[in-house]
Amino acid sequence: MDLVPGGERQSPINIRWRDSVYDPDLKPLTISYDPATCLHLWNNGYSFLVEFEDSTDKSVIKGGPLEDNYRLKQFHFHWGAIDAWGSEHTVDSKCYPAELHLVHWNSVKFENFEDAALEENGLAVIGVFLKLGKNHEELQKLVDTLPSIKHKDTIVEFGSFDPSCLMPTCPDYWTYSGPLTTPPLSESVTWIIKKQPVEVDHDQVHSFHVSV
Repeated sequence: MDLVPGGERQSPINIRWRDSVYDPDLKPLTISYDPATCLHLWNNGYSFLVEFEDSTDKSVIKGGPLEDNYRLKQFHFHWGAIDAWGSEHTVDSKCYPAELHLVHWNSVKFENFEDAALEENGLAVIGVFLKLGKNHEELQKLVDTLPSIKHKDTIVEFGSFDPSCLMPTCPDYWTYSGPLTTPPLSESVTWIIKKQPVEVDHDQVHSFHVSV
């Protein structure tokens, strides 16, 4: 597990393998998601989000660079107009077609997501790179639902989904502290970027382009 120097107070960043520093004190990240907490799929006008019930610690991450439990609030994707430029983070200036962000909030120090998003150590975001390759069977379940939310502010039920299926098998990650990449851009995030990308096929990434 590597710390990223120079990542303080800016995000997204270009991660340089050569400059990342191995930290033996960083433990593996523990991820425990309950599929029953998955609620719905929402088109917010510029992206789509899968939102989760977060009143209890049924879907949480802990360990790694985190001192507390962090509850899963939602996940979403970032993509570009072309596959060559879609991810928010880059690795040695290499960009991926898309990037998954799983957004969590500190349920020990804060009462709700809104308060946590404004404070230091309030949020933890897992970033996963998507690269072109074979069809991702679990992602396809989400892709098949996207046509039903083509219009802004459309919300449809999307239950019993475990987003850990969208993560790579390799536990290695980079971590740094920085702000959100979308409003309110607050300095509240512990970023955890998975080193191993996940394979999806071209049609699945294209479905993001036409979803909103």
